[in-house]
Amino acid sequence: MANFLSQFQFIKSSCDRLIIAIDDVSDLWPLVKEGFEKRLPFKRATLNNKTRNPVTVDNLPAEFILASDQRVRSRFLPEQPLFWFKEPYATVVLVTCEDLDEFKTILKPRLKLTLQNDEKQWFIVFVSKATPNNDQAYKMAQKVYGRLEVDFNSRKRERCCKFDLHGPETTFWEDLQLKIMECLRNSLDRRIQFYEDEIRKLSEQRFMPIWSFCNFFILKESLAFMFEMAHLHEESLREYDELELCYLETVNNAGKQREFGGMDHGDDQAAILNPNNKQLSQIVQDDSFREFEFRQYLFSCQAKLLFKLKRPFEVASRGFSFIVSFSEALTLRESGLPFCMREVWVLTACLGLVNATADHYKDGIVAPEIEKEFYRVKGELYTLCRVKFMRLAYLIGYGYDIERSPVNSASLSMLPWPKPAIWPSVPSDAASEVLVKEKMIQEATPRIKHFGIQKKPLPLEPSFLLHEANRQKSSRSAGNMDDHSNITFSFIAIRFVNILHDASSDSEAQSSQQRKLAEVFVASQRALRKTISDPGLWNSLSSLQEFEKKYLELSKGAAHNYHYSWWKRHGVVLDGEIASVCFKNGNHDLAAKSYEKVCALYSGEGWHDLLADVLPNLAECQKILNDRAGYLSSCVRLLSLDKGLFLTNERQAFQSEVVRLAHSEMEDPVPLDVSSLITFSGNSGPPMELCDGDPGSLSVTLWCDFPDDITLESLSLTLTATNNADECVKAIRSGDVTILKPGRNTITLSLPPQKPGSYVLGVLTGQIGHLRFRSHGFSRGGPADSDDLMSYDKPTRPILKVFKPRSLVDLSAKVSSALLMNEAQWVGIIVKPFKYSLKGAVLHINTGPGLKIEEIELPDWASNIVGVLWIPVRAINEGLPKGTSAGVVLSQRANVVDGLRTLALKLEFGVSRNQIFEKTVAIHFTDPFHVSTRMADKGNDGALLLQVILQSQVKASLTIHDAWLDLQDGSVHDGKPTSALFPLIVPPASRAGILFDEKKALHPDTILNIKYKISGDRNHGSHTPVSLETKVHDNDNDVLTFRSSLELQRPVLEPSLAVGFLPLPSNGLRVGQLFTMKWRIERLKFFKDETASSNNNDEVVYEVKANLKNWMIAGRKRGHAPLSTKQGSRIEISILCVPLGAGYVRPPQLELPNVNRANIICNPAGPHLVCVLPPPLSSSFCIPA
Repeated sequence: MANFLSQFQFIKSSCDRLIIAIDDVSDLWPLVKEGFEKRLPFKRATLNNKTRNPVTVDNLPAEFILASDQRVRSRFLPEQPLFWFKEPYATVVLVTCEDLDEFKTILKPRLKLTLQNDEKQWFIVFVSKATPNNDQAYKMAQKVYGRLEVDFNSRKRERCCKFDLHGPETTFWEDLQLKIMECLRNSLDRRIQFYEDEIRKLSEQRFMPIWSFCNFFILKESLAFMFEMAHLHEESLREYDELELCYLETVNNAGKQREFGGMDHGDDQAAILNPNNKQLSQIVQDDSFREFEFRQYLFSCQAKLLFKLKRPFEVASRGFSFIVSFSEALTLRESGLPFCMREVWVLTACLGLVNATADHYKDGIVAPEIEKEFYRVKGELYTLCRVKFMRLAYLIGYGYDIERSPVNSASLSMLPWPKPAIWPSVPSDAASEVLVKEKMIQEATPRIKHFGIQKKPLPLEPSFLLHEANRQKSSRSAGNMDDHSNITFSFIAIRFVNILHDASSDSEAQSSQQRKLAEVFVASQRALRKTISDPGLWNSLSSLQEFEKKYLELSKGAAHNYHYSWWKRHGVVLDGEIASVCFKNGNHDLAAKSYEKVCALYSGEGWHDLLADVLPNLAECQKILNDRAGYLSSCVRLLSLDKGLFLTNERQAFQSEVVRLAHSEMEDPVPLDVSSLITFSGNSGPPMELCDGDPGSLSVTLWCDFPDDITLESLSLTLTATNNADECVKAIRSGDVTILKPGRNTITLSLPPQKPGSYVLGVLTGQIGHLRFRSHGFSRGGPADSDDLMSYDKPTRPILKVFKPRSLVDLSAKVSSALLMNEAQWVGIIVKPFKYSLKGAVLHINTGPGLKIEEIELPDWASNIVGVLWIPVRAINEGLPKGTSAGVVLSQRANVVDGLRTLALKLEFGVSRNQIFEKTVAIHFTDPFHVSTRMADKGNDGALLLQVILQSQVKASLTIHDAWLDLQDGSVHDGKPTSALFPLIVPPASRAGILFDEKKALHPDTILNIKYKISGDRNHGSHTPVSLETKVHDNDNDVLTFRSSLELQRPVLEPSLAVGFLPLPSNGLRVGQLFTMKWRIERLKFFKDETASSNNNDEVVYEVKANLKNWMIAGRKRGHAPLSTKQGSRIEISILCVPLGAGYVRPPQLELPNVNRANIICNPAGPHLVCVLPPPLSSSFCIPA
């Protein structure tokens, strides 16, 4: 079967669509050909896949071919079953007949003979030539067609359809397509089954010696090609995948060595997308194929199907995996292949795959996730191609022009050298070329970085090339690593940190070798010239300029695709490689933009080692471009990096540039961010606490990371309120010049009054020379023995707490009772601070009317404890107190109001006396006694006994030494009371009485004089007057005099009216129930005083008073009631009342307004309280249980 390879490949190239045979029995094809071919390709078809599941196919290609055609007549060849895929899938029989007898005798037997082959899928198209105007011909055609249906249709399948040449074509074309699809489906199913059976038979013989992979391949690809012709691309792809797995299994399990391939001219150019690169007959080897060509052929077939399925992203993904896998196979056989065959093949494969997928890809045809993955794979392809290209360039001497960046170093140092059987030798005619290479090596000098930074150059080789080249046979070098290693930039960063390249040992090894490095370069270049067949690729290696051009193209391609993928960071890193080329070529503007992206990435990821390698290049570009702001920022960022990354003198150079630029004139100065160099924090411990309106001093710790001292012309710090986002940020400033030393510094800032709330440190701003700077860096504060701990986390611990307005102090009078009127008394002012110091406070006192201050001596408060300030004051009352008759109830309110005096206090306190507390204190003054009088008795001689009752009104002991009356109108009394009564001691809040014997009527303006002494404590109330406390006590000087006018009236010994309260109803009082309340008034005797006060002597005026909240009165509350002037006359006064509230309440009272109370007795007296019951329950409000 392997002999059919050439024929098989020819058939494949000549057959690319399904064939539908036309058996033209009645020579009708020229008449219907145009109409038939207009229906191709079939817009929508339904076919069965390998598992007999329906699959919809759009634009199914097919071709109508006459059964007499040569392509169809080859079906009787002996290889028919093997190439069954090229046979017709349907046979359309075109017939016509205008006579029924002719049909029976001629047409029918001929059709029976033609259609006797059961392998065919056929149906008959009856073409009617009758015109609609010829009714007889039309009816005859109908009869013939009817007979045709009877003879050739079956119950399971209709095999006939009619086509009127001159009639309407309403349903014919749909019927035709349905019948064709049915034939195609049946033919495809039978042939799939045939190939499956044959493939299964060969698979069972796979481990037998007679088994041939070529036979298996022809059957498998025939099935795959048949699926491809039917546009069942998924099924075809599956067959090629299975074929690839079977081939790899055959290759790996083969017991004998086979020829690998790859030795022909042009094999260095990958053919993974060109299935027609070589004929299969050229690569056949025994019963199989050479691996080099055949694996590429299988992948190219898979790629072709994926492109037809519009899945270029999968081509790229599969292609990358295939290139890595195939590169491993090339590595294993590298010693038998041309020099650097693996590198050149991988390079061309990656480029071809990238270009092909880019041509077939259209934006927006896939989901965003798949699109990003597609760009990632393309970036990986470009990266792999770029690394291989740099390796080839290094082998021919261009390594000195390759940027020794971390990414290039990590990529090339992990890539093994080529391992040919024998390293290429130097041609005899290459002496001039060797001299050129030697001169190039001598002139190559590493570029000196800005700021004089000196670092060991990074290696671009896994081991010294000269060592490897002088070996006669290939061996594994120290840097070996599989080519399919995923060159990720995170791994590059780790590799860069750990690379150690001993330059001195390399130089000693170089001098000890037999072959010079220039000779190695020339030998490699000559060998590569033989390997590389692509003129474009060789042209890229022909000169440094062309190499740089191609290198830039590959770097840009990788970066561009990474930018659109998931791995955007990889694209930014490659931007740095592009920037290095731009910088070398003098395009500093573009280089600076790319370097900025790279630095932003390294800084954000925390890759400070990598940042230290790139940032000086950015600074140099900015200095060349005269970008002072950018250059200044780069210098600050260099200072911010770890101290171990640069030497001390290099860091000092960074600082000197910062200071120089800060003191120079800048056109548009931009505030400089030094958050990484100057950080700040509050001192350890609890936050500073202030009250609302208080200033203070805030101590802040600054951590400076500059290598030398730096002078700050100004410094300010903002405070941010944590409880109010809308609160304006407030800045506190230090006007003095501040010099920061490296490490820890402590400064003190004046803090103005702040609004209530918690405050954290915000932003540190200041000025260095003409340049303003700001810092957002916060330090947590290091341990006690550490001066360099810095942090950039925003603190959550407040540094300042300003309490809401609260009572800081209270002023009150330290008296519990009244003080003496018209005497100097001590008033104690209690000063009570609430957790607040009153040091340096000042108290201002303003007296109200009727009060004056004798003297003031304020203490110097220096603590926050409660204190009492004693102030001597005197309440002045020009009038004489008036006495009252005994039994008369006086209003206490009037007494309190008359003796009330006020002190307006104003306390200024706080650090700068910014706090003010004002309060008015009320002080009660009173006379020592309240005097009431009553006529105790009347003698037979007409003399009256006047009883004077003295009620003490102070909380002090009073001692009466003398008392007398000043009688007006010439009246005199019998002298003073008995001297044995004095001194009379009156305890606090007690009463004493004195009797005076008067023989004449007393005048209402009589004055009572009392000499007394007072003994009391100023903490409780009245006490010895201030003016007497410091004097010598004697009987004359410390005696006080009290004078009061007396209110006298004659005694009432017999009442004239009696008011009695009549009993209440016996069933009690209830809320809401009406009842009658009654009083009885009885005349006891008649007095003339009543006549004077009333015009009508035979009636009395009454008034009922009640609390309206407790009682509702029905009737007149005030009125006149007739009462005879005769002794014993009686009347009853009644009124209707309704209780409004339950409980014990005071009942309504009856009063006689026009009769003096001294002339009224209550007999029987009314109750003080009565009991009112709740209202009875109502059944209408009861809820049954």
